[in-house]
Amino acid sequence: MAQEFAEKFKQESAVKSFDQSHHALMRASTEKYLATLKKGTTKFVDLQNSKKKTHLIKWKTLENLDRYLLDFEANFTRRGGKIVWANDAEEARQEILRITQQHEAKSVLKATSLVCEEIGLFDYLQKNDIDVTETDFGAFVLELLQEKPYHTVKRTLHLEFEVISKLFHEKFGTPIDAPAEQLATTVRDLMRSKYLHAEVGVTGADFLLADTGSIAITENEGNTRLITSFSKVHIAVAGIDAVIPSILDLGLFWPLLSSHAFGRPSAVYNSILSGPRQAHETDGPEEMYVILLDNGRTDLLAEKEQRQGLYCIQCGACSHVCPVYQQIGGHTYKSVYQGPIGALVAPYIYNKKDFNHLSFASPLSGKPDQVCPVNIKLDKMLLLNRKDAIERHLVPQTESRLWKGFAYLMERRRLLDFFGGKTKNFFLRSFFKKFWGKHRELPSLPQKSFSQQWREQQKKKN
Repeated sequence: MAQEFAEKFKQESAVKSFDQSHHALMRASTEKYLATLKKGTTKFVDLQNSKKKTHLIKWKTLENLDRYLLDFEANFTRRGGKIVWANDAEEARQEILRITQQHEAKSVLKATSLVCEEIGLFDYLQKNDIDVTETDFGAFVLELLQEKPYHTVKRTLHLEFEVISKLFHEKFGTPIDAPAEQLATTVRDLMRSKYLHAEVGVTGADFLLADTGSIAITENEGNTRLITSFSKVHIAVAGIDAVIPSILDLGLFWPLLSSHAFGRPSAVYNSILSGPRQAHETDGPEEMYVILLDNGRTDLLAEKEQRQGLYCIQCGACSHVCPVYQQIGGHTYKSVYQGPIGALVAPYIYNKKDFNHLSFASPLSGKPDQVCPVNIKLDKMLLLNRKDAIERHLVPQTESRLWKGFAYLMERRRLLDFFGGKTKNFFLRSFFKKFWGKHRELPSLPQKSFSQQWREQQKKKN
């Protein structure tokens, strides 16, 4: 199965890499993103120092994760909230379904959430006869097209506006040349009555605040705020890595997340929710649950170095600048988490045998490291993942033996020089062509090695 995943990845990557329209779309997106990032970070007096601070806060949190999670649970339940601990995706899905059925709800309003995508919540609830509605515009479009997100933040990055306009024309009868504002209004009108009669609302949570027992949510459309205000029951799903020590830390994390995700000093809507509606409050859910999801995160936490992957605040910046992501796009990864951070965490969240090949799909350019708002050393982490994959024999044995033979020769200069250029070129074309790629030309080695040529030159000089 692992070999099938890797081969499919190579095949789809080979096709996408030569899709010129895709390249043009990605180039335009990257240029636009870099321009907005530059503009969005101008408010920081010392951006690099801010990144160092967030890195240290996440380091401190993960070193004491058990304590901060228990603090969050105690403070959240004190205000009437309920915590559900889920070991894996299946447990999380079952608990959400149980809560929905317990309240005899037949419909669920869902806000965009990577963690909900991670556990496959939408399809699961539909299969159990629950009517689920995506409320965010991008997620709504993807659901109509039956597609997965293409990017962590810009989920419809791969879709040109004409595709979306045609889709709305076919589904809702809007004019084929309708502007974006009209399409957004169409979705808004469809959602209004659903908000007013919402039974259960499911959202994610960008941060869990340990000292107040609150969840913090960042968004630009306001759908999450409507869901949490009108729904009788609110279920928030979050990875255990989302916790941070204090509400005061949001003064640093929110601007960094917004500037790197949206290119703005602040998102349009920032909400802090601290449990169900209290006696003196006019809106909010009657009951509120937080699903704390592990799903492989403690396995990643057990790694001394790679645990930096849990520092991620899901801004999607690393994907925008990753040369591989720009070439092959988001769907090729077969993971909710794409790009360099996806290559790092996917083997732990899903399956190491099936997803270890993603760690090798990076040129280690250093660009993702430079834009990461929490200073994750992505290149180093991917190298460590590769090392682990080799040590655990998760790479094809043929490839492993071939590189061992190559290393054996390279470490023995006399043996390497024994063969002439003609023999070396034959071996290159016979054994390395497949790995080098059929669209690239292998280099031609000279008849004499460098050391042989050097000795001959020295003799002439003397």
